[in-house]
Amino acid sequence: MGRYLEQTESRSELQQRIAAELRAKAAARAKDDENGSASYYDAPDGVEDSAYMQGTKRTTSLSPVWALIVIATIGVVGLFIYQANR
Repeated sequence: MGRYLEQTESRSELQQRIAAELRAKAAARAKDDENGSASYYDAPDGVEDSAYMQGTKRTTSLSPVWALIVIATIGVVGLFIYQANR
């Protein structure tokens, strides 16, 4: 506990050098972004322009109905199995 109280809150020389390097890298990256390099958000997402999307269509409004039919079918089959084992 005594050593903890003796510590100073100043940075060591190594910590100061590391912080300066990180600031320099961040400034360089910010400068590159301003110079017109493509950012993360400007890059294509790979979905709308992909070949595997050709020939597909969006989900219709009947998809919730099909989901309910599948759930009901599973429920009926489960009920039959339950009644048969009783």
